[in-house]
Amino acid sequence: MRGISILLTYAFLIGAIVVILARTLPARHNPLAPIDLSVRPGLAISAQLTRLKGDREACFVALDNAGVGYTPLEDEPRGEKCGLFDALTLDRTLTPYSATLQMTCAQTAAAYMWERHVVRPAAVEIFDSPVARIETYGSFSCRTIAGSRRLSQHAFGNALDVSGFRLEDGRLIDVKAHWDKGGKEAKFLRRVHEGACDLFSVTLGPEYNAAHADHFHMDMGPGRVCR
Repeated sequence: MRGISILLTYAFLIGAIVVILARTLPARHNPLAPIDLSVRPGLAISAQLTRLKGDREACFVALDNAGVGYTPLEDEPRGEKCGLFDALTLDRTLTPYSATLQMTCAQTAAAYMWERHVVRPAAVEIFDSPVARIETYGSFSCRTIAGSRRLSQHAFGNALDVSGFRLEDGRLIDVKAHWDKGGKEAKFLRRVHEGACDLFSVTLGPEYNAAHADHFHMDMGPGRVCR
C-alpha cells in the first residue's frame, strides 16, 4: 500500500508540473497549445504537428489561420488499398509548386511550415533571391515503396517529393545535380533537408539510397527517420 501511495504522489507531482509548464511556456514551446503555422517552430513542433494527424478540425483551422488556400476532398478509398482521408487539393500557398498536390491536412501543415520557415529564408540568406517555385514529383500516388511490397505514404497522400527549387533570378537548385557539388547550392539543399527533418516524421534524401538520388521524400507517416 505504501508503494502505491508513493506512486500516486509522484503522479500527482508530475501532473502538477505539466500543468504549470503548460500555463507558462510560450505557445510554440508548449506541446498542448494549438499550433500556429505562421510562428517559427519551437521545441514542441513535433508534438504539435503529430497531434494534427488525429484532429481534423484543428488541422484545417490551422491552415485557415495561416491563409493557406485549399479545396477539401471527401474521404475516399482509391484503388484496392489506397485512399485520401482528411485530405485536400492545395490551391494556394506562399510559393507555387510545379504540380497539383493532393495531400492530407497534416502533411500540408508540415509542408507549409517547411516552406515558410526553412526554404524561403534559406534562399534569401544564401542566394539573396526568393524562391519562385518548388519543383515536385507530386504527392498522392497509389504505389508501394520502391523495392518493397509495403504501401508508400504516397498511397495515402501523406508524402511529398521535391526535386529542386527555382529562384526568382532564374537559377534552378537541383537535388540530383547539386547535392554533392559543394558551394552555395549544396549548402542550401542541406539546410532545407535538415529543416525538413525537424518538421516531418520521415525525411529521405540522396544519402538514404539510390531511389532518392534526385529528390527529397518527406512524409508524416509513423516512425521517425532523417537520412
